[in-house]
Amino acid sequence: MAAAEVLFVGSVPMANAREVMSALGQRFAGALKRIPDGETGERLKWVAWQEHVFDGHPQFEAVPFDGDWRTKSAGWAYNKQYRMKEGVTPDQLKFGALGYADAARESYSDFADLKRAGAIAADVRFMVAVPSPYNMISWCVTPAQRAAVEPAFEKHLLAEILSIRDFVPPQELSIQWDSAHDMQAFEGAREAWFSPVKEGVIERLIRIGNAIPEPVELGFHLCYGTFGGKHFVEPKTMGPMVDLLNGVMAGLTRQAAFVHMPVPIERDDEAYYAPLAGLKLQPGATPFLGLIHDQDGVSGNMKRAAVARKFLQEFGIAMECGFGRRPPETIGNILDVHAATLERLNAQSG
Repeated sequence: MAAAEVLFVGSVPMANAREVMSALGQRFAGALKRIPDGETGERLKWVAWQEHVFDGHPQFEAVPFDGDWRTKSAGWAYNKQYRMKEGVTPDQLKFGALGYADAARESYSDFADLKRAGAIAADVRFMVAVPSPYNMISWCVTPAQRAAVEPAFEKHLLAEILSIRDFVPPQELSIQWDSAHDMQAFEGAREAWFSPVKEGVIERLIRIGNAIPEPVELGFHLCYGTFGGKHFVEPKTMGPMVDLLNGVMAGLTRQAAFVHMPVPIERDDEAYYAPLAGLKLQPGATPFLGLIHDQDGVSGNMKRAAVARKFLQEFGIAMECGFGRRPPETIGNILDVHAATLERLNAQSG
């Protein structure tokens, strides 16, 4: 077996991007092919951070929203969504800067400095993790207008992400599409604004995947939503994730570099992992299983990895999501668990 790789899917609650990239780049050299900037500061709020795009937008108005069981259980102040003002039509919609390109520009400067200093290996890519358009629309827009707003927002988001190539060399850039609301809708845990739902989710991920031109790297992070290390929706098996990824892979006209699939801490039973036997990724695409948990440490991680290997021989490891909403004081132990698990896995493969 090849040496294990590690993936950090996005958020890391350290002081700033430089601290995140320096810590990950030095500690996991050789096992890390792409490195995020940690989505520090306001971006730790993930999609909630994008409310700035709609709040005060001259073409939108806020409407009260009571949230749902997910936001209430997390204690989030999620009390409004947005709709187009009367008289505004979808073809008139214009959006300003979303903030992803601005954040990437600032972080890449630190990334390049750290590379020159040898703190990040020469072949490591700068990874920008972005919620898919589905997530943004689902979070910010009222249900009745999601279908109308989606095309304009998707076009604008893609244009901003592609503009990152103006200052990050494409051969150094990795784009990861975060797919949480989409994954939940695919499994029937969240209502979509289109039908058939499964086909629609796959179609959207194919579209935004193919929109990223090579040699920029492409990856997908499937997610069930987390707060405090717990999923909002618990996957029953990896079956829906495998079905979704197989559909996306079949439709991509460019290479995908990696995919990420979460694993709940209690799932060390064969039934959860068995669908991995039917996973049909493109040759060269690395699957990462989010089986790392700090609560039960290396022994629990190794137990989950052993069961997974009955159905998928080669895979990288990760946590089941970003850990930006974890208490910052826990991050040192989380990184220790990553490192110790990698060491054990590589000892096995050696």
